Amino acid sequence: MNDAAEDEPPSLLWGLDPVFSAYARIYVKDILQMRESRQVPGVYFYKSHPLFQVDVLGTVVYRRERDDFYCYGVDDGTGVISCLCWKDEKWQDHGDSVKAATRGPAGGGFNVEEQLKKLQEAQRSSTMLDIGDLLRVRGCLKTSREQREILASSFYKVNDPVMSVQISWMLEMPQLYRDCYDKPFHIPSSELSASANDNLSGFQSVLCQSVHILKEFLKEKEVTRFRPYDVEYLLHPLIQQPAPSTSAEQELKTVQSMIPAQIRKLLKETLKILQEEGEIFRKVMSQDEVYNVTEHDKDLLAAICHIIREDCKREKYAEKGCHVLHILSSVRQRYSHNLSREALDVALKFLECNSDIISTADAHYTAL
Repeated sequence: MNDAAEDEPPSLLWGLDPVFSAYARIYVKDILQMRESRQVPGVYFYKSHPLFQVDVLGTVVYRRERDDFYCYGVDDGTGVISCLCWKDEKWQDHGDSVKAATRGPAGGGFNVEEQLKKLQEAQRSSTMLDIGDLLRVRGCLKTSREQREILASSFYKVNDPVMSVQISWMLEMPQLYRDCYDKPFHIPSSELSASANDNLSGFQSVLCQSVHILKEFLKEKEVTRFRPYDVEYLLHPLIQQPAPSTSAEQELKTVQSMIPAQIRKLLKETLKILQEEGEIFRKVMSQDEVYNVTEHDKDLLAAICHIIREDCKREKYAEKGCHVLHILSSVRQRYSHNLSREALDVALKFLECNSDIISTADAHYTAL
């Protein structure tokens, strides 16, 4: 998933998505590609669904053993992921005191100690796998050294001689994707808490201030074009930073680590509003995110004036002038395919105020 994916819903509302509290049965290739949350590290997004724990079934393709854990490489047919599986302390021999407590009757019969050893051995064998064994593992996702892995909370070897478990699993997975994972997470309006509404209201207030600050800056400095990082510093005062507190030092660090993400989100929404209002536009859609300021783009204004002046010489437009849609089509062909109708309206209004053009009829313009 990339930045073009759906925006994250507020973390306060993640619990409304049933996927969040479940062990998601999801393909390994999707686990490896999921983007990590910008709000809470350790939570990942498949499309619009937040999740942090998964359920995987696959074949062991590599195995490493340490004193406290096994590391199994699990291949489900779509990719391979490392699974960190801790050894169980119950395997350890607890000494003679345990043997005495579990020893059966002196005369024979049911031997508790022997049965307990058999049970422990069965548990041990179910969690000691070799390459080629089928493993089912549940656990939380984590990213270590830029590698995605599963920190197992439970795992066991699956005995599947006729592949009935694997076939059933393969049939269920596409159904889960169709019925759940691939459907967007919609937040029920009736479930929005008062605190969520308060947060939304507070963000809208800050957003209005952000839009005003950026508009004033672009106007005052007569900026012709800019990149987001050129103006990001203007929004820093709008994000409240908590005062230092020795009793809540860890909490302070957590909040402060979220501030850059809040600023980026605020800037993204601010630029979106300015684009919708036509105040700015992107002449070229590329990885280099450059925004042109409509009223200060001299090349755009000159192109519009030239189009109106030349086309008004034609008999078709001589009387009423050029219609705004004709101007928009011509500018897109000659200057920028990405120019919006809103940006054109801002440019036309600016040119008319400067007496470069005049409106002759509804949505028609001619040159002076």
